[in-house]
Amino acid sequence: MRAPAPKPELITKVNVTPVIDVALVLVIILLVTAPMMSASDLPVDLPQARTREAEDQRNVSITVGTSGRMALDDVEVTPGQLRPALAQRLAEPGNEGVLVVVRADQGVTFQVIRKTLADARAAGAQRIAIATRQHGED
Repeated sequence: MRAPAPKPELITKVNVTPVIDVALVLVIILLVTAPMMSASDLPVDLPQARTREAEDQRNVSITVGTSGRMALDDVEVTPGQLRPALAQRLAEPGNEGVLVVVRADQGVTFQVIRKTLADARAAGAQRIAIATRQHGED
């Protein structure tokens, strides 16, 4: 008599290798196509950053301290005097289109800065910048 044929073993474990292969292919496809999908097809002319240019050109400076004191260049003014004094300064020959730089202390509230910017715009300033400290400066 012959010995009975051995029964084949049942496969009880799931083979995850093909699943991982498919998942990795999908991740690679996503990484390759994502940058193409994030940008719009609209033609845009991006502005250039001008961080150091303000130091080399003529400008008018408005300084705002935490105590509420203000100065237009080197002349101290009250908040009520800022607008007419700045309008007078901008009306001087050679000051059309001059850059107005607002230098505000870190502790000044946003409302004060917003009002200062609005006053500068109302006085006729066309170019306004807010001064910041560059990295590495103390």
